[in-house]
Amino acid sequence: MKKSLIAGAVAAGIVAVSLPGLASANEGFIEGSKANLGLRNFYINQDNRSGAASTSKAEEWGQGFLLNFQSGYSQGPIGLGLDALGQFGVRLDSGGRTDKAGRSRNPGIIFPLEDDNSAVSNFGRFDLTAKAKVSETELKYGALLPKLPVLTQNDGRLLPQTFRGAQITSTDISNLSVHLGQIDKASGRGSSDLDELTISGGSNRVDQFRYAGGDYKVTDNLVASYFFAELDDYYRQHYVGAVHNTALGNGKLNTDLRFFDSNAYGANKDQQAGYGASGFQNGGKVDNKAYSALFTFSQSGHAAGLGYQQLTGKSNFPFVNNGDGATAYLITDSQIGKFQRAGERTWLARYGYDFGQAGVPGLKTTVTYLRGTDVDAAASGKDEEWERDVRVDYSVQSGPLKNLGLSLRHASLRSSVVNQRDIDETRFIVSYSIALL
Repeated sequence: MKKSLIAGAVAAGIVAVSLPGLASANEGFIEGSKANLGLRNFYINQDNRSGAASTSKAEEWGQGFLLNFQSGYSQGPIGLGLDALGQFGVRLDSGGRTDKAGRSRNPGIIFPLEDDNSAVSNFGRFDLTAKAKVSETELKYGALLPKLPVLTQNDGRLLPQTFRGAQITSTDISNLSVHLGQIDKASGRGSSDLDELTISGGSNRVDQFRYAGGDYKVTDNLVASYFFAELDDYYRQHYVGAVHNTALGNGKLNTDLRFFDSNAYGANKDQQAGYGASGFQNGGKVDNKAYSALFTFSQSGHAAGLGYQQLTGKSNFPFVNNGDGATAYLITDSQIGKFQRAGERTWLARYGYDFGQAGVPGLKTTVTYLRGTDVDAAASGKDEEWERDVRVDYSVQSGPLKNLGLSLRHASLRSSVVNQRDIDETRFIVSYSIALL
């Protein structure tokens, strides 16, 4: 697949060269380069409110550095470039060892663990991405940060998750963006390593996740999407979505519709050991459909949203999840929970306010409440859960600290689902970005 992706890009370049009058719009490898250093100070406190009483709390604090260099493209019909992403995290405070008697908290929620089960003093990664561009078609190979319905990076800790593979993105056709790719490995958000891929319930890892799809701007107010994805020996997935905006009174109504159809594939379909998927009485096979709708009305700084999601089939919603933090493209993916269990039906309500309308620019707050019911279980209708998320963000608007960001996030999850503990979690994040080029 990688060879076919590269061959396709080369073929596109050959075709472009043959077109008369084709001129390079690239600024140049050096001239178009940009670089910035991102600083992130991250504190997290996670308190398990049910289950075993001993050492119910995890608490860590660290400082992260993210150096992001993006070259321009060389001039000519085929522009070439190179990106670099350096990440480094330093431990400021942690919780001793996970096997230490009498400990009051556990390490490992931000930082990877040493052989003695204590948190490392630092960790990091350095990734390169080669890229080529013909007209408005771009090929990348190396470290990727996808934000697609079928694969989305997770950025919920000190350092963001990265993937490794190849992708092609094209906007050559008016109003249409096309995405093709193959991923072979992913880094955990708390790891220096790249690992092959799996899903929740699976123990065997594979090195092929393929996807293809695109977004089409039907009108100025409507964007329709379709994607197909395949995780080798686990599942095949179709996604259809639409986002619509329209004026309503003095405000705006945003409608976000999503549908996933996921089915067993390869070793998972054959029920081979090690290729299972989480669910209820599903025999380890992927079998899930996810329907959701989210409506958000915005006016004068206020934003009120109401959404509903229903899962059918016997498995949980499948997505690439190596067990160390992952994001599912669901309207219910929240600070703690995802509400993606087999049979689960979830209502959510959200309210946000931009205090810029009240004379305090840069200050925003959001409150979200989700309630999931009808989780498939031995006692039908008994398993349910709810989560409440509160978030306050402030960005300095002027002066020497302009763009300094402060974010306070608190979430509470309560659940009757087996093996799911009740959790209270607080995060406090200070971020700042320095432009280098």
